[in-house]
Amino acid sequence: MSSSMSRRLASIISRRHFNIVSRAYATPVTYKPHEKDPQLGDYPDLPWVSSQELPAKGWWDQQMRRNFGDPIQEYDEVLSMWGPDIPPVPPQKALFQLSLAISAFVGFGFLCKYALVPERPTVPREYPYSGLVRELGGLEENKAREETEEIDEISLLCHDF
Repeated sequence: MSSSMSRRLASIISRRHFNIVSRAYATPVTYKPHEKDPQLGDYPDLPWVSSQELPAKGWWDQQMRRNFGDPIQEYDEVLSMWGPDIPPVPPQKALFQLSLAISAFVGFGFLCKYALVPERPTVPREYPYSGLVRELGGLEENKAREETEEIDEISLLCHDF
């Protein structure tokens, strides 16, 4: 075996054995400025701000929170007062709180199941002779009846009513 192969094999074994992770980074992407939509022409490029975030008073149109002559956002259906509500809690924080609540319920369930259940006050009943197999007639005598396709007289009498 050549020395380069033995070094390569040793580095692979040492990485696997010691969990050494070598990182590789992608080449940085050059920043491209936001290109204006050619369909808008000379219409102003307005910021993505919902009307729900604006203050409630001081507008010509109080309900839509807009002044007379203001340009309308390109996505006015989404950003108007009638668009989807802005979450009062950031989604990452809401997900954290939900997972915290779920883990609290699961933890409480495990606490109730394993820590708060009292010990049995009695000893379970034990039967002699392998659980009374001989006294009850053996295993063959106590098997469940097999289902048959035959129609018996009792079921015929029951269906007549």
